[in-house]
Amino acid sequence: MIAPSAVLLDLDGTLVDPAGAITSGIRHALLSAQIADPGEEKLRSLIGPPLAIGLATIDGVTPGIIDTLIASYRAEYAQSGMAASRPYPGVAALLKALREVGTAVLVATAKPTPIARALLEVQGLTPLVDGVFGNEDEGDGQSSSKTHILAEAIREHSLDPARCVMVGDRLYDIEAAHENNMGSIGVGWGFAEEGELAAAGAGAHAADVPELAGLLLGETAEESLRAAILMGADA
Repeated sequence: MIAPSAVLLDLDGTLVDPAGAITSGIRHALLSAQIADPGEEKLRSLIGPPLAIGLATIDGVTPGIIDTLIASYRAEYAQSGMAASRPYPGVAALLKALREVGTAVLVATAKPTPIARALLEVQGLTPLVDGVFGNEDEGDGQSSSKTHILAEAIREHSLDPARCVMVGDRLYDIEAAHENNMGSIGVGWGFAEEGELAAAGAGAHAADVPELAGLLLGETAEESLRAAILMGADA
């Protein structure tokens, strides 16, 4: 099996489990602005696309307060959310295995790039990635699409999209992969609704991190990672 030349991975819901930090942070921002809590299901649906776009769909949120809400959310997330998050079991070992075979590991996220870098640092993943690509917006609703973010990664690293794979937990990841002519793998441990990834046209699906390792590196890699997780040696 020939490994991809580069694997681009989403962050929240793919590499890192936010452990409720994102939804609780958004809820805190809304309540601070005296906007009713829209419920956990609605808040979970905001994980994936740029936050400004998601906030605009909440009853009571007007364009004029979106920047304030984002600033409030980011302050709460920086104070407690990053530390509460955790890499999914096997993630660190998978990233190491990819780099050992010469595959570039790139993070592609709708998060602002500085926040994404800070989260990776807090979770000890910084040494395991070769690049981080996210948004550079200041919360004005003009966030880059995931399609544009992948295109920037392709350009900066001079990648051949035909030899790259995008891995993510939401339809935005899969659609962006298609629009950049690269393969895609949807993961089943994130925030997609049932059937979302298949409907978006994911090229493959991984139920857990070891299965993802198998899709990217072969059956032996999957078996090794499953054994490592069982023994608690998957870091």
